[in-house]
Amino acid sequence: MPTRVFTGLKPTGRLQLGNHLGAVRPLLDLAAAPAADVLVCVADLHALTVDHDPARLRALTRELATTLLACGLDPSARLFVQSSVPAHTELAYLLECTATHGEMTRMVQFKEKSSGSDSIRLSLLTYPALMAADILAHDAEVVPVGEDQRQHLELTTTLARRFNARYGETFVVPRATTPPATARLKDLRDPGAKMGKTGSDGSGVVFLLDDPDTIVAKVRRAVTDAEPALIYDSAERPGVANIAALLGALTGREPAAALDGLPGSGALKRAVIDALVATLDPVRRRYAELAAEPTEVDRVLAAGRDAVAPPAAATVARAREAMGLLRVG
Repeated sequence: MPTRVFTGLKPTGRLQLGNHLGAVRPLLDLAAAPAADVLVCVADLHALTVDHDPARLRALTRELATTLLACGLDPSARLFVQSSVPAHTELAYLLECTATHGEMTRMVQFKEKSSGSDSIRLSLLTYPALMAADILAHDAEVVPVGEDQRQHLELTTTLARRFNARYGETFVVPRATTPPATARLKDLRDPGAKMGKTGSDGSGVVFLLDDPDTIVAKVRRAVTDAEPALIYDSAERPGVANIAALLGALTGREPAAALDGLPGSGALKRAVIDALVATLDPVRRRYAELAAEPTEVDRVLAAGRDAVAPPAAATVARAREAMGLLRVG
């Protein structure tokens, strides 16, 4: 039987190149593997842990789903919106009744996001239980995680084992898989800062839906240096090293090798522009086609929901029965 793989992406901003290289591209590779049974969740409920604009959240949820399809995700991978499957929230409460306060407060992301704030949403503390429910509701065997989410997956396995020990075998205990290492891209205008969806004005961030003119403008303004020769040295020449890493990631080469044959920063930037446009323009064009026919995206999301909701509900029913909740009717 294919291995059940679950992955979730949070709709908190437009996808950028680092997301594509670190998350989307590995996801596409997984979904194409015959040995993998992949479920892809747009984790909109996780976006509620902080202040947000409802209309923007709704738009970003649709944009994320559409972008994944535009990147080449096969609808058969079962793409769905988290909040459309009630099993997630019901199971989250049952897992909250399995977790402890100490486990939640030890989560590094909670410590970081709550630091210095007098008013934080309770969901910021408890959302690791929802994350565990996302995984356990679907009997996922494998979950791709980066280092920033590894602690949460460890909590998920702890809760699954604890629940199984107390109430009987109910959940599949998942294991982590680490996506292949990718270049840690930096902001094109500030090579000391991570290229991210949030936290900058966007002038140094390459978004997946940027048009060619925007890509040209951003790369041309990228920070390099005045040295004529190109050498990969992340400490002494961070601007050149960052663009070399970007070019290497796009062309499947090591950053130093990506500089071979390029006479200077101008040639390096032209090579990066060509590689970015070749990679992203098909995504942008396909996105425009899908956005013009939103009913197709709705159809894919509804089909994904309808495929995953019944078995997830069955998992929750097992958990309810195991915990002693009365079944009526």
